[in-house]
Amino acid sequence: MAKFGEGDKRWIVADRPDGTNVHNWHWAETNCLHWSKAFFQAHLTNAAVTTAVTVTKLESLDGEAYVNVRKGKVIPGYELTLRLAWEGLAAGSKVSGSVVIPYLSDENAAEDPDLTVTVREDGDVASELKAVMATEGKALILEKVRVWVAAMAKGGPVKDDLEAKKSAMTRGGGAAAARNGNGCGDERKSVGEGKKRKGCKMISLTERFRCRAMDLFEIMMDEDRWKGFTQSDAKISKEVGGEFSIFNGSVTGTNLELHQGKFIVQRWRFGTWPDGMQSTVRIVFEEPEAGVTVVKLTHSDLPEEDRYGNATVVENTERGWREHIFQRIRTVFNFGI
Repeated sequence: MAKFGEGDKRWIVADRPDGTNVHNWHWAETNCLHWSKAFFQAHLTNAAVTTAVTVTKLESLDGEAYVNVRKGKVIPGYELTLRLAWEGLAAGSKVSGSVVIPYLSDENAAEDPDLTVTVREDGDVASELKAVMATEGKALILEKVRVWVAAMAKGGPVKDDLEAKKSAMTRGGGAAAARNGNGCGDERKSVGEGKKRKGCKMISLTERFRCRAMDLFEIMMDEDRWKGFTQSDAKISKEVGGEFSIFNGSVTGTNLELHQGKFIVQRWRFGTWPDGMQSTVRIVFEEPEAGVTVVKLTHSDLPEEDRYGNATVVENTERGWREHIFQRIRTVFNFGI
């Protein structure tokens, strides 16, 4: 990989006297190391893995990262070593350690990098918390790394400038579409049950539980139970119009309709979505026989991509409902069927 500033001089054309790089025709090289440090500090400072384990801070980010842009095409380049600090607390014992990604490179952008977890203390508690960090902590860190990789592919710190130039070149209806996005989450438009907006996605799930409908309704609306089965912070209002925050604040929203033991309708927003985009969640509880509840969920107005260009919003949202909410409710409250 060529080092930052060592691009082929035949293709890096001197700036025009007026400072304009028309249509990004010439090579424009931007150092992204400082921006990358800020990104990982923002996403991995005091990031809760579980109630017992936390990634505390970015200790260092060494190497180089840059993007080259020519004719609007983004070519990222990076070779980085990332070091994080983590802490854990269990059975009255506090332990600490580090996580190292020794080689994060654009050459392997399609693959997750290797990750090493170490702990400073000895003993059973230290070993147990290290194991948590090596599994759930690894998943959390690699998720943020994927977001960073996708952001670099979009231009990193020059992404907004590139999009502004593309928008300025778009005319007529195309320009209006660029300004307005795909219409997802526009609260000025009404959405009927079972319908989805143009440019948005929708998922529908049906799950069965061995419990009463009221039991599930109360679990979904009780912040202490949310904290228990998700092992993350939650704040949930039980009033229509009240706000909620779950999964350590990564999801926020508002209660639109509540009918005890019957249904919940909420406005949901994930923090990684483009600004202004909101979705609608409708959960209906049916009790076809005593002690058995069928949950029918519709999650509409899902954007196709997050703010970093990752086209995995629908897939991740569906997996989140199945694995991190419904399956955990079954396991924690013994509602398996």
